[in-house]
Amino acid sequence: MKKKILIVIADYYKDISSGLLKSTQNCLPKNFVVKIIKVPGVFEIPVIISKNLKRYDAFIALGCVIKGETPHFDFISYASTDAIMNLSINSKKPIGNGILTCLNMKQAKARKKKGAEAANAVLSVLSQK
Repeated sequence: MKKKILIVIADYYKDISSGLLKSTQNCLPKNFVVKIIKVPGVFEIPVIISKNLKRYDAFIALGCVIKGETPHFDFISYASTDAIMNLSINSKKPIGNGILTCLNMKQAKARKKKGAEAANAVLSVLSQK
């Protein structure tokens, strides 16, 4: 039976998210069924995963949060990471966290290939018995 993976990608920073998506897709086996859902921001990723828990074997969360002048960065980064971890533990399904949390755009651009790390983490967990 083919494994089904849902990629949920926040495309607020379109250049960064497209790089994350490309590096993710390059790592996934061709025989997997992959669906992509785009959301406006990182904060919306956990709810989309939650709504689709029964339909997929694994998930990959992609996006970017860049620190600004307010504490918004800290709240969004923590809340999304915590929600993704809780969803993964409670559902017993792997969720690769490819959400960048960067201090500036230069750091984000340098990390556009981090989607591959999230994909490889998911593949590793899926291969465990």
